[in-house]
Amino acid sequence: MNQVTLQIDGMMCGMCEAHVCDAIRKVCGEKAKVSASHTAGTATIVLDGAPDIARIKHAIRETGYTVKDVTVAPFEKRRFSLFRR
Repeated sequence: MNQVTLQIDGMMCGMCEAHVCDAIRKVCGEKAKVSASHTAGTATIVLDGAPDIARIKHAIRETGYTVKDVTVAPFEKRRFSLFRR
């Protein structure tokens, strides 16, 4: 799994977050976990496989926002444990 973090300029409210998330889901599919924060100016995507960064950036640009930076890193699910090691 991969985690993609996008720095996005232009998001001002919750509706902006929804527009960005919808645009990303159209490119990455419904199985991708997508979240956005207008206060932080970021969107995060967790998905299987390699992301198509060019298509994601284009989809966001088409909705009127600007992608400033992209970071891709491996993602590993955290396991919940009642006991500390």
